[in-house]
Amino acid sequence: MEDRFNTIAGWALFAGIVGLGLNSISAHYFSADKPHRPHHMGYEIEGVEAEGGGEEGPPLATLLAEADPAKGEAVFAKCVSCHTINAGGATGIGPNLHGVMGTAIGAHAPGFAYSDALKSHGGNWTWENMDAWLKSPKAFASGTKMTFAGLGKAEDRAAILVYLNSQGSNLPLPAAPAPEADPAEGEADDGAEAPAEGAEAPAEAAEAPAE
Repeated sequence: MEDRFNTIAGWALFAGIVGLGLNSISAHYFSADKPHRPHHMGYEIEGVEAEGGGEEGPPLATLLAEADPAKGEAVFAKCVSCHTINAGGATGIGPNLHGVMGTAIGAHAPGFAYSDALKSHGGNWTWENMDAWLKSPKAFASGTKMTFAGLGKAEDRAAILVYLNSQGSNLPLPAAPAPEADPAEGEADDGAEAPAEGAEAPAEAAEAPAE
């Protein structure tokens, strides 16, 4: 009976050792002990930006030139729970935003308790800075008290920018870049213009004078 018990205990111990070894090998093989993102995603997760992929699309100046302030006002509806924008509007969870474009970052509304992250950022609310802030407040000023996640669509941000600008700021829009010329059009000529149809070919060059 004792021999049988020892045999069972021996096999159980052997199975445990084998299981532990296989677990360690599989962890190293599949990198299960490394908390990094997989090199190739099995499927795209909504709301997660792809690594290394910059935002594609028209330049900000082009988007601003095409933006509609009325659309910006509609998008700004997401902000009214924290901000007012009318002249002399009250300060709420966030500061009043009337005339904010072009002012110093973290100093627009006197008396508002801006976060240290925003006050120490420096610079003014330019088109580019406000666009970056609206895209991701936490990325623009790490440690900000603003909990808004940001606007992912560049067109929505441009619309809000022109709407904000129309509410007491009136900064000039940045010049939109000139459209690129079509390389198929107006290819450079190799030299002189081709002779008109039916015209005589130019005369041969005169012979060099005799020495």
